Amino acid sequence: MAEKRDYYEVLGVGRKASKDEIKQAYRKLAMKFHPDMNKENPKEAEERFKEISEAYEVLVDDEKRARFDQYGHEGVSNSFGTGGFDWSNFTHFGDISDIFGGSGGGFGGSIFDQFFGRGVQRGPREGRSLRYDIEVSIEDAAKGIEKELRIPHSVTCETCRGQGAKPGDFHTCPTCKGSGQVQRGQKRGYTSFVTISNCPTCRGSGKQVVKKCPACGGVGVQQTTSTIQVSVPKGADEGMRLRVRGAGEASDNGGPPGDLYIVVHIADHPVFERDGTNLWVEAPITFTQAALGAEIQVPTLDGTALVTVPAGTQTGTVFRLKGRGMPDVRGHSSGDEFVKVTVVTPTKLSSQQKELMRQLGDSLGDQAKTLPRKSVFKRFREDT
Repeated sequence: MAEKRDYYEVLGVGRKASKDEIKQAYRKLAMKFHPDMNKENPKEAEERFKEISEAYEVLVDDEKRARFDQYGHEGVSNSFGTGGFDWSNFTHFGDISDIFGGSGGGFGGSIFDQFFGRGVQRGPREGRSLRYDIEVSIEDAAKGIEKELRIPHSVTCETCRGQGAKPGDFHTCPTCKGSGQVQRGQKRGYTSFVTISNCPTCRGSGKQVVKKCPACGGVGVQQTTSTIQVSVPKGADEGMRLRVRGAGEASDNGGPPGDLYIVVHIADHPVFERDGTNLWVEAPITFTQAALGAEIQVPTLDGTALVTVPAGTQTGTVFRLKGRGMPDVRGHSSGDEFVKVTVVTPTKLSSQQKELMRQLGDSLGDQAKTLPRKSVFKRFREDT
């Protein structure tokens, strides 16, 4: 028998990893090696899935982890038996179900449940969640905004209360004999698996409709459109998800409705470029302003601000306006606004202007060649 690998190595985490880091590592690996997800080499994927699940079972449990840290595999061998990992002793099914989204998640239930053949619940299931994308401007994201959305979704039929039939018009489902579940056996090598799923005929209810509900046509739900108020918080960033509980699809067997997830997108801005809570803006200045110095007005989220450009300023110089960036969505202090000045070279000069420029160039001589050259990034680091 091959020697077991260190559990921390199996999950790819450090020995001081937190439970959240362990759970994230397990989720990533489990999604990769679950046999139903990895069709190229299911046998190898099955073994890796067992290995990472065993490692997770130990490291997510404080007592088992302490024993493993002190004694290694010998310290936790009683948890798994002499023949390897004993899945009947797996105590963190609930954690794994949470990781994979036991109420759906795109796999018809927890993929962990599918792999190990755990029974599905006949109780009410939560309806599917919905996603709705919205776009807001940087200004609206900075100050926060209320949005009114019209969301099409399904609701439980009021006539049949989601049962899909006239009251009392049911009989026992012939497919599952009233159990609401069907089993499917499968063999992989020397291992047998039993997948238990909801009956496709009665959708897990154990009953079959005799006469369909005239209001919903027997499906138990009806389509509607709801008006929902959503608050986009100050400092909202690209990809932020806002959750509205109970605003998703209706359940198909009497459970609670799913949730609505609002995904926020920030529209491109003609002036500002966002970097987290910081804002960047480019300010053009003339050769005269750069050479002699000047005060210029630059746009900010709440109007304009004066920036003093010292004499001899080079193109690419960056100035900081402290606290004039985006507010932190967690309520902390706001970011900064960085102003990058660009010296604009004139493209059309009169004869007189050209002569004056030549005279200026002659008077300056070799000064331009001796000016110290620094990259924009170096100047920025020194300034900040």
